[in-house]
Amino acid sequence: MTNIYERLGVRTIINAQGPATRLSGGIMAPEVAAAMVEASRHCVDIAELQAAASRAIAEATGAEAGLVTSGAAAGLLLGTAACVAGLDPGKMNRLPDTSGMKNEVVVARSQRNFYDHAVRAAGVRLVEAGIADRFSGAGVRDCEAWEIADAVTERTAAVLYVATPWSRPALPEVTAAAHGKGVPVIVDAAAQLPPAGNLRRFIAEGADLVAFSGGKALGGPQASGILCGRRDLIASAALQMLDQDARWELWLPPADFIDKSRLPGLPQHGIGRPCKAGKEEIVGLITALRLFVVEDPAARRARWRTLIGRLADSLQNLPGCAVALVADSTHDDMPQVDVTFQAGRSNRAALDVARELQTGNPPIYVNTGRIEEGVLRFGPMCLTEDDPPRIAARLRAVLGAA
Repeated sequence: MTNIYERLGVRTIINAQGPATRLSGGIMAPEVAAAMVEASRHCVDIAELQAAASRAIAEATGAEAGLVTSGAAAGLLLGTAACVAGLDPGKMNRLPDTSGMKNEVVVARSQRNFYDHAVRAAGVRLVEAGIADRFSGAGVRDCEAWEIADAVTERTAAVLYVATPWSRPALPEVTAAAHGKGVPVIVDAAAQLPPAGNLRRFIAEGADLVAFSGGKALGGPQASGILCGRRDLIASAALQMLDQDARWELWLPPADFIDKSRLPGLPQHGIGRPCKAGKEEIVGLITALRLFVVEDPAARRARWRTLIGRLADSLQNLPGCAVALVADSTHDDMPQVDVTFQAGRSNRAALDVARELQTGNPPIYVNTGRIEEGVLRFGPMCLTEDDPPRIAARLRAVLGAA
């Protein structure tokens, strides 16, 4: 029996890397897929549906409100636009022209990355603070909280914080410095799940807005994300994303989501219009979020450990390779398998092996973040029960092992 991709002439792959966007994300739970199918069979008022999503997101994150977006990058764009325009529909209409508005966002230099293009797309300029000597080998220091505060001026719309386990300064120091200057903090937490505790951590540490990916560990639709935080900023983000082709008298959003009384009128279709999420994505994301929250993290790790353990056992005695079961401490000790090509023992470079795995049948994609060290990493998040023996057989064939 063929699947939809085969009928379209597209190869299906074994995804041992993880839920990367370029690899189409992960595999949704049957409950999520079923919820999306059910959602597709009815029509609703999207503002009412987003209001329901807001309540579910608030419950899961501890934020005042939330919004389902088309991804974490969309959340960053919408969050930045909200910090620039607030609840002023005139400003919303002018974005990305930020003339006469607060149009700078402060960020630690060590946290710059190409994903912050989504922030700049709102029409702001990023102002870098600090120098990361600890990364350049010139010292031990990184940006400090006082430097964040020092970079804030009357033109500052927000502070951007990219959350990783190695981010400096610590988020509570950044939120204290920013709030001392009356400036909100946007946290990019796209890939910071698991641990599940991160759903609440950033809000608890003072963040005004937090963006999560919906299609990674949450297990939601790939084209989905969460923006959560202050109610007024979420309302601004929603106003700049939703279809606003409505008569004022007939536009009746739920008051706990968008307080109409605070607006002089409706903005036109906003800068966030390309970031919209459909009813299927909204329902799928809410369903996935609830499943993620109720699952015991220990049970989640055990499930992954069983799956990846089968792969580790199948890969023992690979010629010229060391196989080790490791734990990713940055993601709640997620178990993974490292295959290290030992210098002088393997006649195949890690890059060559990765290429052959990717171009073979079945195509197998692995984590190549440490390929310069001769390491290929295999993760469990997107594997099925049938994948470990298929990976082992293919890798042995590539290496010429019996």
